[in-house]
This record gives sequence, C-alpha cells and structure tokens, in this order.
Amino acid sequence: MSKSSAPSQRQLRAGELIRHALADIFLRGESGDPDLERLIPTVVEVQISPDLKIATAFVRTFQQGKEKQLLEALNRNRKYIRGLVAPKLEMKFTPEIRYRVDTALDYVTKIEKLLQSPEVARDLDKEE
Repeated sequence: MSKSSAPSQRQLRAGELIRHALADIFLRGESGDPDLERLIPTVVEVQISPDLKIATAFVRTFQQGKEKQLLEALNRNRKYIRGLVAPKLEMKFTPEIRYRVDTALDYVTKIEKLLQSPEVARDLDKEE
C-alpha cells in the first residue's frame, strides 16, 4: 500500500474515540483552564497516524479571531488533556495529541460568497 492511501478502519475508529473523548472533556469543562473554557472548543475531526502514536485534532471556536488563543490554550494544557483522554479510550496506548485549527468552514464560506457574487451569478445564468 502507498502512503497516500485512505486511513484504515482502525485509524478511523481510534480517531473517533479520541474526538468523542475530547468533545466530552470540553463539553463538561474538565480542562481546568478558564481561558480554554471561555473559548468553547469544538472538535471537528481527529486524524491519527498509521502507527496510532500521533493524533491531530482539528478544532475551532466560533468566537471570531480567537483561533490563536485557542491553540495556545490547548497546547498549554496538552499533557493534562491527554491524561483526561487516556481513561476514556479503549486503546493500549494514548497517542500524542496535536491541535490544528479547522479551516473547512472558512473555505465553504468563501466559496459561498464567490457563488453569490454578481460576476459568478451572471456567468452561471449564461450556462442555463
């Protein structure tokens, strides 16, 4: 198999377990960091490496312009949050969790705006 292949069922399952554990921790306000609790993180997706050692959690906050603060708070509490995640997983080892801001919603919003622009609407009307 090539390295660019889709994630295995094992990777997908592990990613979902971690996503649910993180979401539960953030929902219950268990992180112990008031800054993090105020930002109300949402875990959109968790991708995990083939060896299950590194998990990348794609997160966002719906507070505009607070993405950098969110990443700082998550990274500041990385070890503590990993310790909270560990007992919630049905895994032999708890992977290292890295955090990235999810930008998919921003991309969708950008495309929607483009489709609504007069120039694009005019071009779409020509095709009909």
